[in-house]
Amino acid sequence: MEENFSVRLQKAMNIRNIKATELSEKAQIPKSAISQYLSGLYEAKQKSIFKLANVLNVSEGWLMGLDVPMERNIKTDELGNPVVTIPLLGVVKAGYDYLAQENWKGTVDVDKKLAEGNELFALEVKGDSMSPVLIENDIVIVKKQNDFENGDIVVAIINGDEATIKKGKKSDAGILLQPFNQNYEPLLFTYDEMESIPVKIIGIVKQLKREF
Repeated sequence: MEENFSVRLQKAMNIRNIKATELSEKAQIPKSAISQYLSGLYEAKQKSIFKLANVLNVSEGWLMGLDVPMERNIKTDELGNPVVTIPLLGVVKAGYDYLAQENWKGTVDVDKKLAEGNELFALEVKGDSMSPVLIENDIVIVKKQNDFENGDIVVAIINGDEATIKKGKKSDAGILLQPFNQNYEPLLFTYDEMESIPVKIIGIVKQLKREF
């Protein structure tokens, strides 16, 4: 009998001994959505399948109902450390599903431990506003989230334009997005301006990958 997404999701939850509430918390997907997935009323979109497969540690293709092994193929780097593949994105803008597969520019392998419990994507650095720390064509590994701690290198979308990478600082008045290159001015926004412009934080940089 052919198994669909809802059957595979329930099977994976049983095998991993994880309840809907825990899966919801770890995958950052509403419990109501998971209930709809399990009932077969609604099939998850690509980014949600990525989250669920990551938490359940199963192959995305298997979870979607394809005739492939349940277990993820264990990839390793040149030192033998286990790695997982994440999307390298093209232009990231507000207002559309930038993690959708059609926006992938390629893929990047990252340490499996870094990926556990996190939704990661990779971006290519453009321009020199963050030099000498980050330079043109560097690849940064970004954890998707909408907030940050002072000192984090953040990825933000300002007024719907392409994502920008800056060092973030918060105060009672608003946020400061600070370039490392002193030839560029910092960007300061009040919390009201963050809503009206808008300014959206979409992630924080967790790792730099650079080819020499």
